[in-house]
Amino acid sequence: MRTPLKATFMAAMIGMSGTELLAADYKQNPFTLVYDGALKKNEPGKVNIHPVSYKLNGLDIAANVYTPANYDASKRYPVIVVAHPNGGVKEQVAGLYAQRMADQGYITITADAAYQGASGGEPRNVDKPASRIEDIHGMADFIAHYPGADTGRLGLLGICGGGGYSLAAARTDKRFASIATVSMFNSGLVRRNGYQDSQVDTIQQRLQQASAARAQEAAGGPVVYTGDVKLTDEQIAKLPFDLYRQGFEYYGKTHAHPNSTFKYTLSSLLDLMSFDATDQLELIDKPLLMIAGSKADSLYMSEQAFAKATGTQDKQLFKIDGATHIETYWVPKYVDSAIEQLSAFYARTL
Repeated sequence: MRTPLKATFMAAMIGMSGTELLAADYKQNPFTLVYDGALKKNEPGKVNIHPVSYKLNGLDIAANVYTPANYDASKRYPVIVVAHPNGGVKEQVAGLYAQRMADQGYITITADAAYQGASGGEPRNVDKPASRIEDIHGMADFIAHYPGADTGRLGLLGICGGGGYSLAAARTDKRFASIATVSMFNSGLVRRNGYQDSQVDTIQQRLQQASAARAQEAAGGPVVYTGDVKLTDEQIAKLPFDLYRQGFEYYGKTHAHPNSTFKYTLSSLLDLMSFDATDQLELIDKPLLMIAGSKADSLYMSEQAFAKATGTQDKQLFKIDGATHIETYWVPKYVDSAIEQLSAFYARTL
C-alpha cells in the first residue's frame, strides 16, 4: 500500500520548485501573458485583448476578452468561452487558444477560476467542481452582454481540467451551441483513483484526511493544502507519467506564472472525489469535438467521455498524431493542428 506521503507526491502532479527562479517571462508582457505569440499591445485593426472583471456570486472574477481584427462593436460576432486547466490561469494555454480563436473572427473570453489566479475568494485555491462549473456559466453570463457578442452563436472550449468541467457545464447549460475539449482531464476520476488508477488502494485513507482537514477549517484552524510538494529536477525525472514530467516543465519553467499553482485545499477532495466529468453526458445534445494527443497518457479520459456522450450524433474524437497531453498546450505544430480542427468545427456549428 502506498504511504500518505507517496500518495500526496503522486497527487501533486507536478512540483513548483523551479517557479521562483524561472518565472520571469510574464514580467516582459504588459498583460503578463506567457505563451508564444502573445499580444504585447493593442493595435487598431488587429486582435486586441481587454482585461475585465465582474462579479460572480459576490466574488470578483478576473478575465481577459479577446476581440477579432477590425472589431466593430456595432456588428455581431460568434463567441467562445474558454475554460483553463487545473492549476492554470488565463495567461497560459487558455489565453493562447482564446487569442488564436480570436484570430479566426471570434470574440473569446477566458477567466481565472473563483478562488484561484487573480480572481477573488477565500480561502485561496479552493478547487471544487461546483465552483469550476459555475465559473463557466459565469463567463457565459458576462460575455452575453459584451458589445458585438452574438449569444445565439456561443461556443464552449475546455482545456485539460477545464475540459472536464466544460462537459459537466454543457450537460444543462443549453446556451452553448457547440462544445469542444482539448486534452480533457477528468479531475474527479483522477483525484479519486489516481492517474491511470494508480491510487485506488488509498481512496478511503485520503477521504479520511480530507474530512479531518474540513473539520479543522470548520473549527477555525489553519487551512490544510495538498499538491504543493516541492520536487527536485531529479525527482521530476522519475515521475511515472509524461503528463507529470512535462507538466513541471510547462508550469514550473517554460510557461510559469506567479498566479498558477497546483496547491489546493485538502478539504476540496470531499467534493472532487465524488465528481466524475463523464456522469450524465447523454444530456449533451449539441455538436461535440474532443481533441487529444495520440501519445497522451491522458487519452483514456477523452475516450471514456466520448463513449458516454450518447445524446449527440454530431461528435468527433480527433487525435493529434504524435502529441502528448502537455504538448497540445504549446508545441506549434500540435497547437496549429488543434486550431485547424476547432476552426472548422466552430465555423460549421456556430
